[in-house]
Amino acid sequence: MSDPAKSQPLRVNGITAPLRYSTFRRIWLASLLSNLGILIQYVGAAWAMTEMTSSADKVALVLTALMLPVMLIAIPAGAIADMYDRRIVTLIALSIAFCGAIALTVLDWVGLTTPNLLLLLCFTVGSGMALMGPAWQSAVAEQVPAEALPAAVALNGISYNIARSFGPAIGGIVVATAGAVAAYALNALLYVPLMISLFLWRRVAAPSRLPREQLSRAIVSGVRYITNSPPIKIVMTRAFVTGVIGGSISALMPLVARDLLHGNARTYGILLGAFGLGAVIGAFYVGEVRQRMSGEAAVRACTLSLGTAIVAVALSREAFLTACALVLAGAVWTMTMTLFNIGVQLSAPRWVAGRSLAAYQAAFSGGIAIGGWGWGRLTDAAGVELALLVSASMMLLAPLLGLWLRMPRINALGEDAEVLADPEVQLPLTYRSGPLVVEIEYCVALENARAFHNLMQEVQLSRQRNGAYGWSIARDIADPKLWTERYHCPTWLDYLRQRNRWTKAERALDREALAFHVGPEPVRIRRMLERPFGSVRWREEVPDGATDEVVAVDCKRGGRHY
Repeated sequence: MSDPAKSQPLRVNGITAPLRYSTFRRIWLASLLSNLGILIQYVGAAWAMTEMTSSADKVALVLTALMLPVMLIAIPAGAIADMYDRRIVTLIALSIAFCGAIALTVLDWVGLTTPNLLLLLCFTVGSGMALMGPAWQSAVAEQVPAEALPAAVALNGISYNIARSFGPAIGGIVVATAGAVAAYALNALLYVPLMISLFLWRRVAAPSRLPREQLSRAIVSGVRYITNSPPIKIVMTRAFVTGVIGGSISALMPLVARDLLHGNARTYGILLGAFGLGAVIGAFYVGEVRQRMSGEAAVRACTLSLGTAIVAVALSREAFLTACALVLAGAVWTMTMTLFNIGVQLSAPRWVAGRSLAAYQAAFSGGIAIGGWGWGRLTDAAGVELALLVSASMMLLAPLLGLWLRMPRINALGEDAEVLADPEVQLPLTYRSGPLVVEIEYCVALENARAFHNLMQEVQLSRQRNGAYGWSIARDIADPKLWTERYHCPTWLDYLRQRNRWTKAERALDREALAFHVGPEPVRIRRMLERPFGSVRWREEVPDGATDEVVAVDCKRGGRHY
C-alpha cells in the first residue's frame, strides 16, 4: 500500500514538508537513529585503536576501513539499486552491517579484538553501508511526491549531519564511561528501528516495459554512461581530489585530541560534535549559497575556507579554538559535498541514477579512504601538525583545478524525455538478436558542414552514453552534402533500451542535429541485423527454436524517431 498522504496535494512548503508523509517520516526518524549509531561506533573504534597501538597509520586506517568499501563496491551497488527492489536491497545491506556490529561487540566483550580484526569488522560494517547507499538515496523519490523530493533529499542530508553533531559527543561519553564495547553494542541496537521501518514499508513500483538487465551488463551500462558524460566525470574528479586532501581532518582528529590538545575520548567526541554542528549549519545554508554563487565559485569558496580551517586546527592548542575551526570546516565540507551531489543528481537520468550516485560516492569516499591512509603515514613520519599544514596548503591550491575542470552548470539535464514507440520490423527478432547496425543519412548544406560536424561530436557522446558502440560519422566523397552516422548496439533489446534512455537535453540535441537536414525527403534511417545467422534456418524443415521469443512490434517507422 502506498502512503495515503502521498496522493494528496502538498499544502506545506519548506524543508519540513516531506515529514507530512508517514512512510518518509517513519524511515527518516529511524535513519537518524541509525546514523547516530554508526558515528558512535566510529568514535569507539577510533579511540580503541589509539589505546591498542601508538601507530598513527593504524588510527587513520579506521576511517579507511569504513570508507573503502564505498569505493570498491559502489558501482555494483548502484547497479543492484537500479535493478532490484530498493527496499529489499536496503534491508539486506542493513543486515550485513548489523552482523558486523554484533560480531565486533561479542569479540570485544570477550577480549579477542586486535587492531587487524577491528579494521576487518569495520570494513564489514562499511560494506553493508556501501551497499545500502545508492538504494537508500534513489528510494527517496518513491516515498514522497515529486514536488517534495528536493526537500526530502535535503532532509536526508540534514539527518546525517544532525547525527554528526550529537553522535560523536554521545560516543565520547559512552566510550569514556562504559568502553568501546558499549559503543559497538549501541550501534547494533540502533540499526533495529530502521530495519523495522523498512520492513513495514509497502513499496509500490511501476513495472518496466523492458526486461531487467543482467548485473554485469548493468554495471557496464553504468560505467559507459559515466565515461561518456563530461559533467559527471568533472564532478567525480573534483570530489576525489577534495576527498584525498580534506580526508586529513577526519582521519587525524583522534590524534588532534590526543596529541595536540592532550585530551581523552570525551574531547575527541566534542571535536567531532563541533564538526557535525558545522555540517548542519552548512546543510541549511547551501541553498542560499547556490542562489548567490555559481557552482564553480561556491566550490572554490568552500575549499579556500576549508584550507583556512585546517590551518587553524593544526596550530591551535586550545580545545575551544579548535572546536570553532571545526565548525567552519564542517559547514564548508558539507556544502562542498552537497554541491557535488546536486551536480551528479541533476546530470543523470533516472535509469542510471543509482549507478551515477554510486560512482560519485566511490570517488569521494575513495578519496577520503586513500587520503586517510596517506595522512596517517605522513603523521608517523612528521607529526600531526605538519601533516595538517601540508593538507591545508594543498586545499588552498585546489581551486586551481577549476581552470581545467570547471564545475558544470546545474540544471535539469537528467530529466527523462518521452518514451519512443518501437520501430516497425519485418524480420522476426528476439531480444537477443544482434548486433544491430543503425545508419542515419543526413543532407547538410555545404556552408554548415563544420558546424554539423562539431555538433555530431556531442551526439556521439549521447549515443555512447545510452548503449551504442562503434560510432562513426562519414561524408560522401561523390556528394559532399551527404553525411552518414553509423553505430552499433549489441542486441535488439539494447537498441530498444537506447531509444528509451534519452533525456530531454539529449532529445533537444537530436532535434538540433535534425535541423541541419535539408531537402524534400526526411532523414533516412536504416536498421540492419549484422551477421543475421540466428534469423535464417539452415534448412526449410528445421524448426525455428526462437519463435516463442519473437518480439512483437507493430508501430510505424517514423523518419525522425530513432
